[in-house]
Amino acid sequence: MNPAIRRLRDTMRAQGYVAERPIVTALHLARSMERPLLVEGDAGVGKTEIAKVMAAILETELIRLQCYEGLDVNTALYEWNYQKQLLRLRIAADRGPDDADDGAMADEALEELIFGRGYLLERPLLRAITREAGAPVLLIDEIDRADEGFEAFLLEVLSDFQVTIPELGTIRAAHRPLAILTSNRTREIGDALRRRCLYLYIEHPTFEKEVAIILEKVPGIGELLARRIAAFVQELRGRALTKPPGVAETLDWARALITLGMTGVDAENARATLGCLLKDRHDLRSLERDGGIEAAVGAAAGR
Repeated sequence: MNPAIRRLRDTMRAQGYVAERPIVTALHLARSMERPLLVEGDAGVGKTEIAKVMAAILETELIRLQCYEGLDVNTALYEWNYQKQLLRLRIAADRGPDDADDGAMADEALEELIFGRGYLLERPLLRAITREAGAPVLLIDEIDRADEGFEAFLLEVLSDFQVTIPELGTIRAAHRPLAILTSNRTREIGDALRRRCLYLYIEHPTFEKEVAIILEKVPGIGELLARRIAAFVQELRGRALTKPPGVAETLDWARALITLGMTGVDAENARATLGCLLKDRHDLRSLERDGGIEAAVGAAAGR
């Protein structure tokens, strides 16, 4: 293994993130090649956490853009502070030509003033470009929830990390951000955006990795209980669930069992706390109907 990749893996582990070689390699290449990284996978597999951990490792700011249907350029990039601009216009209008100070400003000078950087509200994308104190980590979270039109807008930003504001001209990044895009695959991302990025797909963790994550993230839990929790969850993921539990749900369940003083995994405890794992009523009914809870308990006992 490349020494730089090994160091990054160990540093991520020190930050509480258990990462396999493909994850660490993709992050190392994204930094070294200054390319955005598109991370896909089911909800709860640790995509967003990657950006948080990298920001901590690099000791820099994490700038997050949460995507949603209808997200537009103004919300993601910038808006003018209209209230502040109007206030400045009123001040200028109230001053007469005989005032001792600058007086009534000429229209062109006033327009230049109110469309200066001081009246600009920087949204996440512009803030990532204009940050002067080193390169930030830019997290564009759940890009699959945004519209295709917003994807097209991102192409310029991710290609050159520059934006054009009509009143100010082109603004280029002094420090190229580490850009991480995540997708839960609720829709297909366009080919043009994919070509701009390196790509990483994260699967649900293996049994041993999930045990390691539980031991890392849940203080005070014993290895035996961690293994039984992981086995129970792995059994659930093997079923045809609408929303299979992710790692976040596994950790919630583990903490719930510890909080309630439960030292084992049995059917009664599982039914009482299953809302930590499953968030869909059809999945809950399916498990009850098909004996899924008992099967998962049996899998846990075998570990």
